[in-house]
Formats: sequence, structure tokens, C-alpha cells
Amino acid sequence: MNANLIIATTGNGIARAERQGDGSWLVSHLLGGQDVRCLAADPLNREVIYAGTQGAGVQKSLDGGVTWATAGLDKQIVKSIAPSPHTPGLIYAGTKPPYLFVSTDDGANWREMEGFRKIRFRRLWFSPAESPGTAYVQGLALSPSDPNVILAGIEFGAVVRSENGGETWSGHRKGALRDCHSLIFHHHDGDWAYEGGGANVGVACSRDGGKRWRQPSEGFGHRYGWAVAADGLDPTVWYVSAGNFAWKGVPQVHIDGKANAWIWRKRGDAPWERLAGGLPQPLDYMAYSLQTDPDEGGYLYVGLSNGQVWFSGDYGDNWQQLPIELGRVGQMLVL
Repeated sequence: MNANLIIATTGNGIARAERQGDGSWLVSHLLGGQDVRCLAADPLNREVIYAGTQGAGVQKSLDGGVTWATAGLDKQIVKSIAPSPHTPGLIYAGTKPPYLFVSTDDGANWREMEGFRKIRFRRLWFSPAESPGTAYVQGLALSPSDPNVILAGIEFGAVVRSENGGETWSGHRKGALRDCHSLIFHHHDGDWAYEGGGANVGVACSRDGGKRWRQPSEGFGHRYGWAVAADGLDPTVWYVSAGNFAWKGVPQVHIDGKANAWIWRKRGDAPWERLAGGLPQPLDYMAYSLQTDPDEGGYLYVGLSNGQVWFSGDYGDNWQQLPIELGRVGQMLVL
């Protein structure tokens, strides 16, 4: 394990866990009273971290999450945020209602990308996840290879693609999941993109930068996917957290203590494998975040809704629970 800093949304601010020199962890809770929904570290400066909130816009930290200040989009519900891996100061933010904003100066100023309002059939987007059913931009993924390519995932509605930095957009990409829960590119390979979502198979992937998608199902035992992650070095190895779409007022995976969920691994064209190796079987608390190390192969971190964090250094074959308690994990950064 090489993580020294873990930051997670908790539903009431964030939890920040920093590893000390003696190997112990110091956990602090920040941004109390704010419902933080998304986190993103600047790929060009990992000390700079952005947080999107449920009605208080964007928060920004310049010191690895120790202190925070407002960074625009006041009163907006910010569901996804993505700093550019290519251009310093360039950041995209997706909101509820489903609009897209961009800043070119580290969040000091923002403008709406009006082309996002012109996506075909967006009037049909509808999410039952939050009253009154307004859809939102749940996922934003910026290509690590092409600075002009962006993917956006709507809950519930579409996965769409831009080839000109977000000025204009395609309609829904065939084969992608319309109920998007997570959406990422591989850390280094812009051909590979991955999605976790509800209904159908629960997972989808693209091997041509998000143009065409398929839903690999062989060996996969569930159809309600959530978090996805790809190995830091090998884009053909990827993971998803998933459970059954058993309806108990809400999908069962969202019921703490009864989630009945699992972590799955896929290697190339081989069937999906369900991971064990010391990980709870099944997961009674949903894994809302999966994180890999962009510079290491085999490293995988899992954040659960009961605040536990688990780590594997061998592609998910064996696991250890980290000695930290975050209260709850929604989205998570491992730095």
C-alpha cells in the first residue's frame, strides 16, 4: 500500500485520513454541515482538490484538503467535477438540473456550455433517485489522450460525447447505460472508457474513446452496477461494485447492512470474476468508491458506506482492511 492520504464524502462534509510517519492514520472531519457529492484532484497538482456540493457550489482546497474556500457556482447543485489533465486551470462541472459549466481560471469564473442544452432527446431525461425527478450530470470523464474529448453520463438519460471541449455534443452513445452511476477513462489510455450503471447488465465499456460501447456480461452475476475502476497500468483489467436490482423501496444495494453486493474483476475478454480473498462476502455495505493507483499495477482501494476502506495490492486476490474509520464513504480520493 502506498496511499498517504484518503479523502471521502460522508453526507455531512468530508473525512480526511492522513498516514503519519509511524504508519498510524489521523482522521479529521471538514466542511461540516455541507452535503458534498463529488471530489476531484487536479491531475496536474494533486494538492489541489475540488468538491461539488448539494446547493453550495464548488469548494476548493490548495493544501490537500486541510483548508477549503468557495470556488464559484454559488447555490448550484454540483454532482460531478473534472479538472483537465492537459490544461492548467481548466475545470468542468456538471449540475442538477443537467447543465455543464467550465472554468479556465481554477474556478474563479465559470460559464455555462450552452451546447449541452441542445443534446437530442434531453427532454426525456428523468431521474427517480431524487425528488422531484430532475436528471443530473452524474459522471464527467476527460480523455487522458485527447484534450478535446469529454464524456458525460446522465442519471437517468444518456452517455454523451464531445469532440471539441464541450462546445457541442452527440446524442446517447449506443451500448452505453442510460442510468449512469460512474463514468471514467483509463488513467493513461484514452481508448478505454468504463461505466457502471443500473438496469440491463450494469456495466459497459468502450475501446475507442467512448464512441462505441458494449456490455460484457459473461460470468457477471448482477445487473445493478455502481463504481468502476481500471488498473493503473493495464486498461484491460477493470473492476465494478454491483448488486441485485431487488426493490425494497430503493434498490437493495443502498440499504446499509443489507446491501448484498460484491466486487467484480474483468481481465481482457475473460469472464467476470467475483473477488473474495478476505473481503466481506457479500458486502453488507455498498462499495460506492473504487480507486486505483495511476502509477502502480494491481493496487485497488474500496470505500464502503459504513466508513471502512479496504486495500488489495494484487488485483483483488487478497485484501486487508485499513485501520481507519471514516463514518461513511460516498466518493473517495486516494492520494
